[in-house]
Amino acid sequence: MPEQAARHQRLALIALWFVPALWAVNYVVARKAPGVIGPHLLALGRWALAALVLCILARKEIWAKRKNILANSTQFLILGACGMLVCGAWVYQGARTTSAMNIALIYASSPVLIAMGSVLWLGERMNKVQIAGVVLAIAGVLHVVLKGQWTALAGIQFVAGDLWIVAAAIAWAAYALLQKWWPSDLSVTARLAMICVGGCMTIAPFAYWEMLQPNLTVWGQPALTLIVVAAVFPSLGAYWLYGWAQNMLSANKVAITLYLGPLYGALASWSVLGEQLGWHHLWGALLILPGVFLVTNSSYTRK
Repeated sequence: MPEQAARHQRLALIALWFVPALWAVNYVVARKAPGVIGPHLLALGRWALAALVLCILARKEIWAKRKNILANSTQFLILGACGMLVCGAWVYQGARTTSAMNIALIYASSPVLIAMGSVLWLGERMNKVQIAGVVLAIAGVLHVVLKGQWTALAGIQFVAGDLWIVAAAIAWAAYALLQKWWPSDLSVTARLAMICVGGCMTIAPFAYWEMLQPNLTVWGQPALTLIVVAAVFPSLGAYWLYGWAQNMLSANKVAITLYLGPLYGALASWSVLGEQLGWHHLWGALLILPGVFLVTNSSYTRK
């Protein structure tokens, strides 16, 4: 492997640890959004701002490759619907009626779906060490979201909001796999810009409907702050890093970062929202972090 490519892969492995930290900001945004701004309006503002920044950064490439972009516009619309509409607005919608435990538990299925899809459609393979890492990571995720009370697993009550999160978990797996299935000659920045544009187009009709609903959104500094924070950290930061890392690594290897979500989310809840951390977070970390290492360690990966 050329030295530069190897260096890029090492940087991508490091970046994987920052992606869920940036996504954890979205948990805080989702908790603060009800009563301030509607879910689709928040998603539209978030991705419109992100699209504007990305389009400015990649304007020369976008103009030079405009014919190719138009020819693949359907792909950008589908990716935008999966990654921005379903994984954006629908998560905010689901967070209004379901618990954090259910959201984390359901979202934990995304890496499994991605790994299965990678094997079935992308020709990727996972060896025994990586499979062991997945098992450790899943056990850690369950321990965190169940707060160490494994008997609670049988008593989980699914509500309407859970259906939104189920759709989001499936859509995220589709988003990750389709990006690998549809290779692009665009840079990570230009491609994400076009996906954001496609996502905004799919969100816009729902956002317009929300604007007509009284008391769903109270325009002011709190609403604008949530939009900006969601645009900068979980959108521009996390999605760009995720897309770049996936170009360097396999889809199922990058997907393991989602296992860190509940752990990083707990830290965000503690530091920003004042929620208490428990021993189940520590024990969960002792399972999740080694699991992530086993799956992402380059010496174990085969394609």
